[in-house]
Amino acid sequence: MTHQTEEPVSITSARTSRSADIKRRQSHYLISMGIRTVCFLLAVVIPGPARWVLLAAAFFLPYFAVIIANAADGRGSAGPALFPAEDRPQIAAKPGAKDIQDDTDS
Repeated sequence: MTHQTEEPVSITSARTSRSADIKRRQSHYLISMGIRTVCFLLAVVIPGPARWVLLAAAFFLPYFAVIIANAADGRGSAGPALFPAEDRPQIAAKPGAKDIQDDTDS
């Protein structure tokens, strides 16, 4: 259901488009999985306790990657905000002036 209003709205409070949101989520997830891959590769090369830290990071990173990738858009979902009403003087019609009508109605 679409609600239409004659008041102008500010689009800065509107949510991002679905395609932009999906692109953002995919990029966050791919970056996290790239870091996980680097952790696995470094765990093969680096000896000692650092190896176990890297393996633990590679093991737990997918959980955090999914949480970060699925994080919703931080803006409120109330929709676009209306501009504040301004009390400006307006030009009024002269008293007794006739309305101008379009001749295309006849």
